[in-house]
Amino acid sequence: MAVDTVIDANEILLNGILYPITRPVQAVLASMYPPKVVIGDTSRDSQQRLSVLALSKWTGGIGLERKLDAANAERAWWSTCQLRYDGHLVLPPLATTTAASGASGSFTVGAINEHDGSIYAAFGVDVRKYNNTSDSWGSSLATLPAAATDSINYMFGTTEYIAFATTGGYTYSTDGSSWTNDTTNTKYLAFWDDRLWGIDNAGQLWFSLSAGAEANDAKLPLPAGNVTDLFVARDASGNPILYASTKRGLWAHDSDNERFIETELKLPVHPNAGTGTAKWRDSIYYPAGLGIYKYINGSTSAVITIVGPDKDHGLPADKRGTIRQLIPTHNDLLAILDSTTAPGSLDNYAQGQSFVIPADTGFSVILGWNELGWEVKWLGGDSDKAIDTAHVSDVYSKYRLWWAANERIHYMDLPKDIINPDEVSDFTYAASGDHETPWFDAGQTEVDKLAVKLKVDCASMSSTETITVYYGVDFASGYTQLAEITSDGVTSFTFPDNGTNPDVGKVFRSIRFKVSLARGSTTTVSPDMLSITLEYRKKLETKWGHAIGLILKDYKGYTAEELRAYLITAIESQTLVQFTFRDPDKLANKTYYVDVASVTGLEFTGHDERGNVNLMVVEA
Repeated sequence: MAVDTVIDANEILLNGILYPITRPVQAVLASMYPPKVVIGDTSRDSQQRLSVLALSKWTGGIGLERKLDAANAERAWWSTCQLRYDGHLVLPPLATTTAASGASGSFTVGAINEHDGSIYAAFGVDVRKYNNTSDSWGSSLATLPAAATDSINYMFGTTEYIAFATTGGYTYSTDGSSWTNDTTNTKYLAFWDDRLWGIDNAGQLWFSLSAGAEANDAKLPLPAGNVTDLFVARDASGNPILYASTKRGLWAHDSDNERFIETELKLPVHPNAGTGTAKWRDSIYYPAGLGIYKYINGSTSAVITIVGPDKDHGLPADKRGTIRQLIPTHNDLLAILDSTTAPGSLDNYAQGQSFVIPADTGFSVILGWNELGWEVKWLGGDSDKAIDTAHVSDVYSKYRLWWAANERIHYMDLPKDIINPDEVSDFTYAASGDHETPWFDAGQTEVDKLAVKLKVDCASMSSTETITVYYGVDFASGYTQLAEITSDGVTSFTFPDNGTNPDVGKVFRSIRFKVSLARGSTTTVSPDMLSITLEYRKKLETKWGHAIGLILKDYKGYTAEELRAYLITAIESQTLVQFTFRDPDKLANKTYYVDVASVTGLEFTGHDERGNVNLMVVEA
């Protein structure tokens, strides 16, 4: 009769049957990875006991929250640092906030443009010109009939014009001082074929060969309120034509027949689709919320791909929003992203109180796309009003991005080529920046790892140019600070266990890192993180193996023949079998569920079933 406990010395219990043994049971650790095999020259990952995660390139851009591995080691989850430089992580570009406009009341900046070497902006209905020398917006130059919805700088012959569309018309000037209101309904403006073109909210297109003389052309076959932009790009034959973006897709203008033709970029209706569509390099980029469609109109077929910052894992929840405008530059396609929160009220159930969210407050973001990845160019404050519009210009002898956010105009110098932080001494940096890596699990989320050491290689460091290093484990929302780095070279950190022992390491299933960069008062100096390297150990869940020497003989009511038959049943079992060599009533946690991994034995011949058998049993 089978028993389920071991009482006597020199016996074991296997699959409910007691067997006598010839020697003490030998325990071995079975949960070990096989040793690494290195052929040829060694690398940083050749050491036998530890594995290495080395990050020194972030050109793949933001948007990957987890599953960091060799295939996407160039990605970040979120970063306000510059990611374009292989082997360098530096502060973001410096953004300068211009003086208050002087416009009264609460307003949005409907458009920014340039004329005769100066920047103009429409603060609500108030048009003003920026003085770059005195940092002032001067007095009001014009009062628009309504808030601006678009703006354009164009030439009729040798005369330069600037115009602001206001839905019910457009207002233009040739000298920036005297302005004329035209009452032809106009929401968006474009210049093509030596003509000024406009389209109204109902989709009616018009053109003008001279200021103030408009003639109707095509009309979009869509309900009023669907048009979201008007711009120029190439058709399938390579010729520039007009396009109209709408909430339902992209329409091409057929000038010969005065009609709009639906393109291959036909989409389900989206309330923000097409707003701020732009042509950049060889393609049209059409935004829809946080997504962007890249549209190439080929001679035989159109190619549409998805390239927006909503790919992979998107953006952090408080940075998600709607793209208001796309702006081409030499190095990047810029996306003006409004992540502010619409007004409303929330209840604080824990406190039994309620509060009102202020109108349009929260983060606004400017992102850059270089066809490899997305980079954050600028991040607004979490309580700011929305970003409104932006413009790229080289006025004032500076290549700059100008944008309106929180009722102020800001600007940032843009590089006209790819720069190397080591070789450029006059680039100006913001005061601080944060960089967060994706979660790293070494390809095995279910296995515990041990973070042993972190090595951070830095340059251009000082008491004011600093990098503070943090880590987080197992998808916790917060971070634990390791230390602040103020010196050049490699700084090594060990990981504490709950803050008590700094050298034992930190157990993790997934781990991520955050570095915060900060500079002193010198704007042309940035701390530079060259690489960050984690040394870690994989450790499988502990599993034991046991080597056993059995004697097959008549024992405790079983014959040797019966014991052998029971042993064969245990060996051939498709399920795990129970094994113990202790009395569980006296010593708990000594029952194992095992596979029989190997068998060797000696047998007598004939009718003699006695013999010795050596087994290796291993926990699964």
